[in-house]
Amino acid sequence: MSKERILDIEVLRGLAVIGVVIHHARDNLFTWSSPGLERLAVYFGGWVGVDLFFAISGFVIARTLLPQLQASGNDQSAVRITLAFWVRRAWRLLPSAWLWLLIMLLGAVVFRDTGTFGDLRANLEATVAGFLNVANLRFLDTFMQSEYGASFVYWSLSLEEQFYFLLPLVVLLSRRWLVPLLLLIVLYQLLQERTLAMMVFRCDGMLLGVLLAIWSRHPSYQLAKPEFLQRLPLKGTIPLLLLLGCLALLGSDELRVATHHVSVITLLCILLVWIASYNENLLIPAPLQAVFTWLGARSFAIYLIHIPAFFLTREIWTRMSPGAVASPDDFLPYLLTAGGLIILCSELNHRWLEQPLRRKGHAIAQRVMSQTISSGHAPQPQSPAGTSHDYPLEAHIRGRSESDPTADNASRPVQAIS
Repeated sequence: MSKERILDIEVLRGLAVIGVVIHHARDNLFTWSSPGLERLAVYFGGWVGVDLFFAISGFVIARTLLPQLQASGNDQSAVRITLAFWVRRAWRLLPSAWLWLLIMLLGAVVFRDTGTFGDLRANLEATVAGFLNVANLRFLDTFMQSEYGASFVYWSLSLEEQFYFLLPLVVLLSRRWLVPLLLLIVLYQLLQERTLAMMVFRCDGMLLGVLLAIWSRHPSYQLAKPEFLQRLPLKGTIPLLLLLGCLALLGSDELRVATHHVSVITLLCILLVWIASYNENLLIPAPLQAVFTWLGARSFAIYLIHIPAFFLTREIWTRMSPGAVASPDDFLPYLLTAGGLIILCSELNHRWLEQPLRRKGHAIAQRVMSQTISSGHAPQPQSPAGTSHDYPLEAHIRGRSESDPTADNASRPVQAIS
């Protein structure tokens, strides 16, 4: 796969995080009721941005990890590749996630008198769940039963971390049955009514992203390129807006647009990722692309920061106007304060924490991989079919029979996961 960043994927990340931030602002920043906020609740379900994140994650991770595992010549090099992948993911995600967990816990301690950040014990329990990456289990236990804590968004981060841990193991264990296995899991989830347990463990979007990454190495993927979007006014902007509108309505808390609406949301999300995956700058006009790619590059930080920024905004204005009750007149001050905090903190987090530690994780992962090379087990193209170390992903990825002696087994360039 190409090493270049896919700008349309970054655009989707930016759109996804905007949807989530707007969705959470309704109850966590704007605590009053107004006709505008009520209409927003009816017609806008921004939580669907999480499902868009899931589909993006599956595609982005698999498009680099699977070719690496496919190119591993034996079990030892496959284990090294898996360890290096886990190291990169850990250094990329955990430091920022843990930092903002601690900041929210600190907020619960410092502002205990007002309770803006919630109950101290609930936040302490939530912090432990976040550190252990079992926040989705806590979310399942506390939903509509007791207070979760300020870090409730961490349920999705825990689910993704669990996915990152299991994916390479599933790839190595399932081998030639990988694609049928993933399809079976996806179909099962798509056809089910989503209970709360299925919602906090849903992985159909991520697995569809993996399947898209596998398909992207097959010749038919290029044949399916949506060339017609190039001929439309503004390229794919109008279809993008229509799909985003459908997603917002499907995610509404009040409307019941369709049965199995979560499954429809998942399919629309993977459709957007498929369009973006060609890296043809199809989604938005160039003048806006820089804004959304900036947001996309910082979407992880924004996701972590927006809830504590909302709570801190409320705390600031409460202390500036003691005894006053927040009302619709406070909309603009609250919006500007929270927006400024989110932009400032996410930029600082991105520059001073994410980027340096991502490079650190990459360096450690490179050392792990260099041990594979120095021990004589450098990743190689797929070994001949029938050997004990054959990982026949190529049969799925390139669409050739693994028993075909004329199949082209040359591996593609392997991109390091950042």
